[in-house]
Amino acid sequence: MIETVKSALARQNGTLWQDALGATALMVILVGALHLPTIV
Repeated sequence: MIETVKSALARQNGTLWQDALGATALMVILVGALHLPTIV
């Protein structure tokens, strides 16, 4: 099991930061959309 996770991380090392950046952007959009009614 751990070997599978290690090999998956080794193969996706280049795109891991892009996935993290995309997830962060989605969270920012979600929080912004939830606070939008209080701003307007």
